[in-house]
Amino acid sequence: MATTLNPYIQFKDNAREALEFYKGVLGGELTLSTFGDFGDPGEASADGIMHGQLEAGGMTLMASDTPPGMPGSEGSQISISLSGDDAGELRGYWDGLADGGRVMMPLEKQMWGDEFGVLTDKFGISWMVNIAGEQAASE
Repeated sequence: MATTLNPYIQFKDNAREALEFYKGVLGGELTLSTFGDFGDPGEASADGIMHGQLEAGGMTLMASDTPPGMPGSEGSQISISLSGDDAGELRGYWDGLADGGRVMMPLEKQMWGDEFGVLTDKFGISWMVNIAGEQAASE
């Protein structure tokens, strides 16, 4: 799997509505995972979108609701996502982007099996890096 660069939009609490709208406009296949799907017991956040992905005609659009406990602010609704299975390449990107920036979530194994991290680079741009886990990489 080659590394891919995808827009990732963060919403306050209407990611599902927005992604369903984009699906209606662009077509394609929409996959949604909620915070509750991954064990978040909070009533207010359980139905929130932890990760949504729309695949339409060679395009990928990803989005989520702001995670519980994380602040959301105007101007920070979009992140750039780098994902793939080339761990060396993606860790190199992570290290380069983190230089002079601020790590928001360390690049480490997550509950879905991949390594994932979030940082803000020295220019204020949010980056997410996802390294496919063994199972995903072998499919």
